[in-house]
Amino acid sequence: MTDQDRPAESDIPGKPTSVSRTTLSHIMSYGDTNLLGTVHGGVIMKLVDDAAGAVAGRHSGGPAVTASMDEMAFLEPVRVGDLVHVKAQVNWVGRTSMEVGVRVLAERWNESTPAQQVGSAYLVFAAVDADGKPRRVPPVIPETERDKRRYQEAQIRRTHRLARRRAILELRERRAAEGIED
Repeated sequence: MTDQDRPAESDIPGKPTSVSRTTLSHIMSYGDTNLLGTVHGGVIMKLVDDAAGAVAGRHSGGPAVTASMDEMAFLEPVRVGDLVHVKAQVNWVGRTSMEVGVRVLAERWNESTPAQQVGSAYLVFAAVDADGKPRRVPPVIPETERDKRRYQEAQIRRTHRLARRRAILELRERRAAEGIED
């Protein structure tokens, strides 16, 4: 864990979860389809990244760049004509990084049925200054029990990301020490 990522007592005032929460909506067209005739996963991933980036920038008060995308899950196919809603919010904040949780919902544009969840993802963003260097971000203040649960789950995901990164680096160092080339 680096100092840049470690949560710390901050002299920057915190922001409630609701301040940066946003929804991006988009109607899917034929140009968004894959070879199976459903909406291409990459199109959904771009919408997810766009919504998460808006939330990260709003929360941090400036530019933020995508550092990683975790657990992108496609639960149901999205079809041409679906109205897709991408809902994003900051779940957790370190010193310079933020985890943004995203839910993807879809509904038929011409029906009055409720939107159905079709995907979800977690992204990590790093706040950067004009020179691209990491900058501090305000703490997030969870407001609801759901926000508190999401905050705790984000801490677990972060712990797993860091452990996985350490394990991979240790394996590579061990293989290099043994003279094994990849």
